[in-house]
Amino acid sequence: MEIEVRNVSKEFVSPKKYPGLKGAVKGLFSNEKVRKMAVEDISFSIEQGEIVGYIGSNGAGKSTTIKMLTGILEPTRGECLVHGINPSKERKKNAQNIGVVFGQRTQLWWDLPLSESFTILKEIYNVSDDEYKAQMKFLNQVLELEEFFTRPVRNLSLGQRMRADLGAALLHNPKVLYLDEPTIGLDLVVKDNIRKAIREINEKYRTTVVLTTHDIEDIEELCSRIIIIDDGRKIYDGSLAELKEKYGVTRKVTMEVKNIKEALQVDLSSLLKVPKEAYQITAEMGTNSVEIAFDKHCLGISEVIAQYMQHTEVRDIQIQETELSEIVKVIYRHGMEQENKQEEGMVS
Repeated sequence: MEIEVRNVSKEFVSPKKYPGLKGAVKGLFSNEKVRKMAVEDISFSIEQGEIVGYIGSNGAGKSTTIKMLTGILEPTRGECLVHGINPSKERKKNAQNIGVVFGQRTQLWWDLPLSESFTILKEIYNVSDDEYKAQMKFLNQVLELEEFFTRPVRNLSLGQRMRADLGAALLHNPKVLYLDEPTIGLDLVVKDNIRKAIREINEKYRTTVVLTTHDIEDIEELCSRIIIIDDGRKIYDGSLAELKEKYGVTRKVTMEVKNIKEALQVDLSSLLKVPKEAYQITAEMGTNSVEIAFDKHCLGISEVIAQYMQHTEVRDIQIQETELSEIVKVIYRHGMEQENKQEEGMVS
């Protein structure tokens, strides 16, 4: 097992702050503390070579988990193991096995040419000359670093810097790669190149990749599995297909019909004995297209299509499953509602 997280919790304790000047003075003499449980009793394991999306809304606990896996933070309770090493207790040993890319930060030296940054990292990670030469050859192939390798980092575009940061994280051929928003702010072409590079690195070296991102396309393009956390707790761990089956209850059928008036008069609630809340019908103005969105647990696609074909001439049919972005929005929104309810309960 490459990564093991066992019943891990992380609690932050800070002095309580009070508003205003009087509050600031009061804070100097107060011993009251504010406790925030950033991660609560999370467990999961990741096999070597997996690409796993670790996602959640802002403040859900993603970055805290990654910081514990990299050894920056120590868990309040529970245990993390990365390649059999406890990250917080053996930070240097753990650093030899991992690479980290933060989309909004860089590990490169701002005023130095990129080549000098790579030379420094080569010495830090004790990469031999032969290993460095072989790894740079591969990184140049997948990331095309040569075109800006001698430029100062401060002169690189965002896309070039992200490619350089990814190359720097992979210079010592780590067993585990943590990517935090690796495609943030990039254009479509650069995003596609970064994703392609990650896939090639994963296939060549069986590098385990943990990806945190709000870009749903990153998840769909790269990840075979996703873990979703909300308010510090794990709420889902499985494949994209399983997630869509569990949360994607809405299906859409779009039909091009000969007579739009006839289509809009079809009453599925009376014909199929289902509540009107189970479906929604919309028609595009100026077209003969009608869209039926329905709960797949109440209605079947064949039933819906059959009723329309009996009552009007159907020329074309398109079936659409719930998009992953919509599913994730629902999960995030539910988490925010729960958090608001908890806060209201605390106030009352």
